[in-house]
Amino acid sequence: MPKENVERAIKKATDKDTANYKEVLFEGYAPHGIAILVETATDNNNRTVANVRSYFNKCNGTMGTQGSVEFMFDHTCNFRISANGIDPEELELELIDFGAEEVFEDEDGILIYAPFGSFGTIQKELENRKLEILSSGFERIPQITKKLTEAEIADVEKLIEKLEEDDDVMNVYHTMEE
Repeated sequence: MPKENVERAIKKATDKDTANYKEVLFEGYAPHGIAILVETATDNNNRTVANVRSYFNKCNGTMGTQGSVEFMFDHTCNFRISANGIDPEELELELIDFGAEEVFEDEDGILIYAPFGSFGTIQKELENRKLEILSSGFERIPQITKKLTEAEIADVEKLIEKLEEDDDVMNVYHTMEE
């Protein structure tokens, strides 16, 4: 997401009462059969619906109904912790009881992936073990992806860029192979 969008969203949120905001999920298809899932936070649902629909229409996509593509994505939570002296395989065996599905090490620490509903349980266990949580968040991971040609990728990216430029859009997920 561009830095300007983040700054604009922060300014917008601090200028107004945030109690009026609600999260809305939009679903649809980009050109070439790519499923798109759009997470928004809005204080004016009519404006957001109109904007998202116009982006889909302008880019030869179609907006879907609720549930039309959401099932194609796994809603997950993730944590990144410091790897100092921790064996990822041993940690994975211990965290399976708390809902963790995948634990692996990369250059920035240890990543833990779990279903969306396990977020609180895993966070509490990591805090109880006094492990430093470097970051945490939520993702929607596509179950299947579709490979496209260069020209087709450009068509889909045009829609994704338009969606990401909208102030109300928080995240855009897709089934395009990267």
